[in-house]
Amino acid sequence: MTHNYEQDVRALLQAIGGEENINAVTHCATRMRFVLNDPKIANIDAIERLQSVKGTFTQAGQFQVIIGNNVSSFYNEFTNITEKEGSTKEVVKQAAAKNQNKLQRIMGILAEIFAPIIPAIIAGGLILGFRNILEQVPIGFINGQTIVEYSKFWSGVNDFLWLPGEAIFHFLPVGITWSITKRMKTTEILGIILGITLVSPQLLNAYGAADALATNTIPFWDFGLFTVDKIGYQAQVIPAMLAGFSLSYLEIWFKKWVPQSISMIIVPFFSLILAIILAHTVLGPIGWTIGQWISTGVFVGLTGSFSWLFGAIFGFLYAPLVITGLHHMSNAIDLQLIADYQGTQLWPMIALSNIAQGSSVLAIIVLHWGDKKEEQISIPSAISCYLGVTEPAMFGVNLKYAYPYLAAMIGSSFAGFTSTLLGVTASSIGIGGLPGFLVIKPDSMLAFILCMGIAIIIPFVLTIFFEKRGWFKNSGLNINIPFFNN
Repeated sequence: MTHNYEQDVRALLQAIGGEENINAVTHCATRMRFVLNDPKIANIDAIERLQSVKGTFTQAGQFQVIIGNNVSSFYNEFTNITEKEGSTKEVVKQAAAKNQNKLQRIMGILAEIFAPIIPAIIAGGLILGFRNILEQVPIGFINGQTIVEYSKFWSGVNDFLWLPGEAIFHFLPVGITWSITKRMKTTEILGIILGITLVSPQLLNAYGAADALATNTIPFWDFGLFTVDKIGYQAQVIPAMLAGFSLSYLEIWFKKWVPQSISMIIVPFFSLILAIILAHTVLGPIGWTIGQWISTGVFVGLTGSFSWLFGAIFGFLYAPLVITGLHHMSNAIDLQLIADYQGTQLWPMIALSNIAQGSSVLAIIVLHWGDKKEEQISIPSAISCYLGVTEPAMFGVNLKYAYPYLAAMIGSSFAGFTSTLLGVTASSIGIGGLPGFLVIKPDSMLAFILCMGIAIIIPFVLTIFFEKRGWFKNSGLNINIPFFNN
């Protein structure tokens, strides 16, 4: 069926402030994405009344209008009617950065660094989860043995799966340094080589560093006047980030000052050598120390006397962190916890928060059943949320009504409280919704299922209760957080 979007396009153009208010425009799978010269001009109420529009929200400096699966047709009509040419997503990102403060830009950079390597980390988490089942779970009908102990075949499979597991987590710095050079638009192969120098077999494996320190048996390079410890940075996040940024900024600096005629020789050589020296003498040790401080602080919060309070607060506040973009920092913290403590109790709470947001949307679907316009955004949003992607649910449904968002935060808080109280631990980062159980350690599985039940039931019941009582209702909630918005 062919849709004629001309009327809605013209109305949207007027409500958004006209062509002169559009800096850049593009679209993604379901949304029109604008960078507006003055976001305050946009008439959000008028836009959301349009038949083609299923919601709006602002994120990362972009004003996004949810259209749905037909967004490409809407976008084509928009570019036909206006004289505004479509922009690439990269151009839109660059334009949107001007609408962000420094903290938002930092979080945006973190997101762009981790986004390309998250699929590998999730795959690694699933591999670790499967290996945990094979080698750690006693099975009653095979005389209480584990699958590895019982079956030669599965013992071989378990041993073989260590190969990709080690490649993903032990050699994670290679992915980080590559991703940074990709983000900084510098030479990616140099980033890969730098990462390899952080995890080379010539170096003492980071997992054995503590024992070597205790026995004073750390290998070193002897330069006569001084020595440098040969310590690797397997699975270390912050040392790799510091090294990657140093390489990129060195390359940018050298390109600026070195004559073009010798640039091909001088720039890669000196950028790489200096970055490696800095990584193993200054940045690596500093990054390791910072990483340990962060992971120790979070671990104490997760396991100390007041872990239940930490879990309740984190569970309550994680969804608001998504609005600000600060949630991207959790990836680095999770990976540092995994490196230092062979597991993370933070990530399970993130998965539970996602489930809680989806459960509030599910309650809205039930409460407003038959509202076809709303179902076009609420049903896909609930599915997406349960599979780990919360933004459509949060911005398209829960924040619009306000009370479902609060209900999800309360449910997530109870789930986080229970999760930390019971010590639920994940082997790795995984798919942050209902499939999250796949990376939970076997001895935490039943506790996590209980927490999932809490994250499903409490937000669902509270959303219905709040609507029936008329509490916390706010049509078209407009989020304005002065600290995070320009």
